[in-house]
Amino acid sequence: MKVLLTNIEELLQTRDDPPAQIRGMAMAQLPSLRNAWLLFENDKIAAYGTMNSATPSNVDKTHDCSGRIVLPSWCDSHTHLVYAGNREQEFIDRINGLSYQEIAQKGGGILNSAKKLQATSEADLYEQSARRLEEVMQLGTGAIEIKSGYGLTTEAEVKMLKVAKKLEQAYPIQVRTSFLGAHAVPQEFKNNKQAYLDLIINEMLPIISTEGLAHYIDVFCEEGYFSVDDTHQLLAAAAQYGLVPKIHVNQFNAIGGVAAGVEHGALSVDHLEVLTNADLEALQNSNTMPVALPGCSFFLGIPYTPGRRIIDAGLPLALASDYNPGSSPSGNMNFVLAAACIKMQLTPEEAINAATINGAYAMGLSDSHGSITPGKKANVIVTKEIPSYGYLPYAFGNNLIDKVFLDGEQI
Repeated sequence: MKVLLTNIEELLQTRDDPPAQIRGMAMAQLPSLRNAWLLFENDKIAAYGTMNSATPSNVDKTHDCSGRIVLPSWCDSHTHLVYAGNREQEFIDRINGLSYQEIAQKGGGILNSAKKLQATSEADLYEQSARRLEEVMQLGTGAIEIKSGYGLTTEAEVKMLKVAKKLEQAYPIQVRTSFLGAHAVPQEFKNNKQAYLDLIINEMLPIISTEGLAHYIDVFCEEGYFSVDDTHQLLAAAAQYGLVPKIHVNQFNAIGGVAAGVEHGALSVDHLEVLTNADLEALQNSNTMPVALPGCSFFLGIPYTPGRRIIDAGLPLALASDYNPGSSPSGNMNFVLAAACIKMQLTPEEAINAATINGAYAMGLSDSHGSITPGKKANVIVTKEIPSYGYLPYAFGNNLIDKVFLDGEQI
């Protein structure tokens, strides 16, 4: 099947030889073509060019994109999309003055989600999660990472990861999975955290590895959750199973988790709302991608990741939604883009690079996603008629997407 998009007002992120990641000053550069065409052949990008050059013939379908901007689909490298129920009561509790940490101490937060998930069947969990996945695909997401972590028992963690795998098989979207057994300490291990760490290492990890359920290992390295020493212990154990780290760090406190992640070759370190000079130094000359989650900052009312500072330090930056029931109940990457520009002082070019090519890197998909490159997946967003790509973050409350193509087909 050959599909041709013609009369594209502007085709963004055109890179014949794309880098794996973009960092520092280079993030301000967003290569594009005006008055362009784009050709898909089956599920891959085949070619692109300008309308004043010869356009491909013998195509099966043609879409006129006059007045519209076309760009790669969003690559959302940090979500908890597989969960049960919701936590709107905690939202109201926060309005009434309780902090996220206070809610967690009362048995809410992650432990609340775990209780609901443990009581939910795999079939029901799949149906709930499939609806969310369909929604984010319509909002332009073409690759997504999904974490476990709301199970906190071997059976429930495995159930979450199996649902994530089934979603990938059922939908035309690339799904990467992360095992986040160390998301919180279950109530029954409250006074013996090491026993829970032993359960993760000796029981959960072998099963997840044997069944091929996860690409990555994650840890919530934070005061009141898992320490830097705990993180070292878990990441060393996971390395024996070939699981690469992608870890939660510096959401509320800087305790040395960034350096620990870099030491273990983490693909990404995510959150970073609190950032020290030592953290920036640890990231220099590493291959670890800093990932900002502005939807979480917006929802919880906590500081935003200092994205401007990270980029000005010559580092790369990715953006992700952190879609989850407690601290970021939205997978809308269009809003994430806008929040990064409005609250983190990123330019539209930097934000688009962070949500496409750097997002792809942050989940190990640099070779297949994130740019308009022949041979990569034919995953693109076609906007409505808008004056420029700067209008995407500017008109943050509007749905500016006209069409989404995944694997070369309109969804």
